[in-house]
Amino acid sequence: MSLEGARERWVRTGGVELCVAELGDETQPTVVLVHGYPDSKEVWSEVAVRLAEHFHVVLYDVRGHGRSTAPQPLRGGFTLEKLTDDFLAVVDAVSPDKPVHLVGHDWGSVQSWEFVTVRRTEGRIASFTSMSGPSLDHFGHWIKQRVKRPTPRRVGQLLGQGAKSWYVYMLHTPVLPELAWRGPLGKQWPKILQRFEKVPSDGYPTRSLPSDAAHGAWLYRDNVRARLTRPRTDVYAHAPVQLVTPLGDAFLSEKLYDELEQWAPRLVRRTLPAKHWIPRTRPDQLAAWITEFVTANEGGRSAPVASGPYADRFGGQLVLVTGAGSGIGRATAFAFAEAGARVVAVDRDAESAARTAEMARLIGSPEAWAETVDVSDEQSMEKLAEKVATEYGVVDVLVNNAGIGLSGSFFDTSTEDWKKVLDVNLWGVIHGCRLFGKQMAERGQGGHIVNTASAAAYQPSKALPAYSTSKAAVLMLSECLRAELAGQGIGVSAICPGFVNTNITSTARFAGVDAIEEKRRQKKSARMYGLRNYPPEKVADAILRAVVRNQAVVPVTPEARGAHLMSRFTPKALRAIARLEPPL
Repeated sequence: MSLEGARERWVRTGGVELCVAELGDETQPTVVLVHGYPDSKEVWSEVAVRLAEHFHVVLYDVRGHGRSTAPQPLRGGFTLEKLTDDFLAVVDAVSPDKPVHLVGHDWGSVQSWEFVTVRRTEGRIASFTSMSGPSLDHFGHWIKQRVKRPTPRRVGQLLGQGAKSWYVYMLHTPVLPELAWRGPLGKQWPKILQRFEKVPSDGYPTRSLPSDAAHGAWLYRDNVRARLTRPRTDVYAHAPVQLVTPLGDAFLSEKLYDELEQWAPRLVRRTLPAKHWIPRTRPDQLAAWITEFVTANEGGRSAPVASGPYADRFGGQLVLVTGAGSGIGRATAFAFAEAGARVVAVDRDAESAARTAEMARLIGSPEAWAETVDVSDEQSMEKLAEKVATEYGVVDVLVNNAGIGLSGSFFDTSTEDWKKVLDVNLWGVIHGCRLFGKQMAERGQGGHIVNTASAAAYQPSKALPAYSTSKAAVLMLSECLRAELAGQGIGVSAICPGFVNTNITSTARFAGVDAIEEKRRQKKSARMYGLRNYPPEKVADAILRAVVRNQAVVPVTPEARGAHLMSRFTPKALRAIARLEPPL
């Protein structure tokens, strides 16, 4: 995507001309996107076109960047005061009568913190979304607090951020940064972004990069030292703030935003498993969060905040859960809903899926839908994947949870029994991974796949040959996919519960016995699992935690963790246990 078709205008201010681009309906709320270093406004193109479906979107090249002119002389021409003048000139031109919603990335966020904390902009900013760029004044106070009270933890934080800020020292050296950017670094920068940041090679950055980077060095020289050594004391945000923190940022530590609430009382936090250049690598998620935040704050309303422990991570994300009609699947759908995710509850029982979706909306999901499908039916899964992508979007988190139980000796297990178990427990997972995982990979914005395996995947049992085989295959499939998709930012986790109190025990089949005996065994199994009473909500918590931490294999219950350790260190003992007769 590009900014082709955008309406352009020029704004004169402080001896420079700023190139301003506009998209969308001018009668809608105005969202102003401010780019960072060494970028131009085109860094926002992917986000801008998505936002333009709902808002009047404004982007401008910061002075000395892109098609905007540079101040003369350069020294002293990039102070935060002059950048604030530029911002006010732009918003006066594009939205003279209404406050704007401000979004900044990198140095665009640094200067936007100035805009949202100085008195002369009060009433002109309705909300501010910050990403990968702190207030220099907040940063200065953060440093002073740690120098004044140097506990081991605080010293570690200082040293950690100091190491991440290596480039700041380099940019303060005279002449060398300009020579590097106009020479070899400028030529290699696109390849560097592709290799280390996974930024797609789609025409970004623009050809103005060498001069943008050379001019932009003065952003650091004109502001950093002065603000870090003498930070302002009145840097309180006069508008609601949404902070988006990429967890893999090579330049900024998460700890830099500690105690930010004291400066921004109306603060909403978001996190992303991504690196620094999220406007290029995560445009869908950013557009969703910005849209939600702007819509909530338009007209002076407070932004809704999900209450779950992982709300900063999953708010607004699209999560699809199979087998969501009951048990672990329903608990997982509810846990994601509590974290503010949009949920697609999938089950072969339409009524159960609908109840899950309805409850998910009541719990906290901004949107939840019910879909009915048999995961073992490849064509039905293909139709589901097409419908979800068309109507709801590309899934951010996929939870392949649907499964059935089967107990019985190997020789009592018929070919038909094997087929049913493998069709649901294994092929259902394969269909989900292939269809929804492919959509994630093609989008190129990462994601996560969770496959529900079982402790039976690594704990052999003479009573569960078919079930254990299907779950062992799911475990190995997950490990293989994890290796294959890691380079595309897609995590894969295998969840291995043990004895969990769900209705799979009462619906599990028992091979080699008549209907009366099967019913008796189902009731006994359900009673035993009920006495164990390990709730599915704990498995759901483990699933969310696995996604956040990108864990590979997660044994959940104590017996599952014990068996996992035995499979690694005392496999003979585990094989001996497998020979024991199960209680019938």
